Amino acid sequence: MFETIAEYGHEKIVYCYDGDVGLKAIIAIHSTVLGPAVGGCRMRKYDRDEDALFDVLRLSKNMSLKNAAANLGVGGGKSVILADPQTEKTPELLKAFALAVDSLGGIYYTAEDVGMTVADLNYICKFTKYAMGGDQTPGAHGDPSMPTAYGTYLGIKTGAEIKLGLKELAGVKIAVQGVGHVGTCLVELLSKDGAEITVADINQDSVANVQEKYGVRAVQPDEIYDVDCDIFSPAAFGGTINENTIPRLKCKVVAGAANNQLLKDSDADLLQKRDIYFVPDFIVNCGGVTMGTAEIFGLTYEEAFKKIDIVQDNVYEVDRIAREKGITTQQAAIEMAWGRIQAAKAKKLESGDNR
Repeated sequence: MFETIAEYGHEKIVYCYDGDVGLKAIIAIHSTVLGPAVGGCRMRKYDRDEDALFDVLRLSKNMSLKNAAANLGVGGGKSVILADPQTEKTPELLKAFALAVDSLGGIYYTAEDVGMTVADLNYICKFTKYAMGGDQTPGAHGDPSMPTAYGTYLGIKTGAEIKLGLKELAGVKIAVQGVGHVGTCLVELLSKDGAEITVADINQDSVANVQEKYGVRAVQPDEIYDVDCDIFSPAAFGGTINENTIPRLKCKVVAGAANNQLLKDSDADLLQKRDIYFVPDFIVNCGGVTMGTAEIFGLTYEEAFKKIDIVQDNVYEVDRIAREKGITTQQAAIEMAWGRIQAAKAKKLESGDNR
C-alpha cells in the first residue's frame, strides 16, 4: 500500500471509519504547495477497497495538476465514500464524513462529485466550514455542473480548431459518453452550436431526458466507441480511453469532462499513433473547482466564471509545448502544471518556508 502511495507522491492519506453510521471513506491530500488541497467527494460502491484507494489516489493527483493549470491558488485533494449513493446515503453518514473533513483543520476542502448533490453539500456545510458547492451558505455558487461543462466546451472548440481547422461546431459530429449532470449541460452547449450529437449512458432515464430536450441520437453504452464522429467526448467515469477502446475509436479528437480519461498516461501514445488529438481532461474540466475555490477567496459568480476562460489559453499552450518538444499533449499538460507546482515549492524553500 505504501509503495502505491509513494508512486503518486501524496502528502497524506486519511482513512475514515464510523461503524455506527456505516462510514468508510478515504481522504487523499496530494499537494498543499499552492494552498489547501481542494477536490470533491465521490460516493461510489466499489468492488474492492483497493479499487477505492486507486481511484482516490489518481483523482487527487489529477486535482493538483488541474488546480495548478487553472492558476487557482490551491493544492489538490480528493475523497471517496465507499457506499451506494442510491441506497446507503444517510444524514448520519454525511455528518460523520463532514466531521472527518473538519478534523483536518482546513488542509482539505471537499465539494460535490459523482454520487453527491448540492443538497448533500448543504447538509455537510452545517458541520464543517471546509466544504464548497452548496447553495445556502453566504457566497456559495451552487451546482458546478454548467461551469464544468463550459470549460469542457471551450476545450472541445479549441481542440477542433487545432486538429480540424474549424472555428465553429455547426455540423461537427460529437459522441458524448455519459449524460449525467455535467454531460447534459455539455450537450446543451454543443446543441446550441449546431453540433450533431450522439450520446450513451448506462442510465436510460438520463438518455431519454437529453433525447427529449435536444433531439440527439442515442446508442447503447458499449456502442459509443464505434460511433463515426469527429470528436469523442468522455463525460462519465475515468479510464474509458485505454488499449482496448482506442482501436475502436472513429474520431480525430478526444476531449471531454470526465476525470482521468486515460487509464494510463501511456494511452496518450496510443492515441497519437492513431492520429487522434487528445485534449487533456484536467486542462478543460476545471470549471467546477474554479467556482468552488471562488467561495474560499470571496469572488462573485461572474468573476469566478470568467476565470474559466483560461482553458482556451491552456489548450493552446499545451499544444505548443507538445509540438516543440515532440511529446504527447498529456505529457505536455503534466509538464506545464507540475512546473508551476515545482516553481512554487522552490520559492517556498528559498524563503525558508518548509511547509
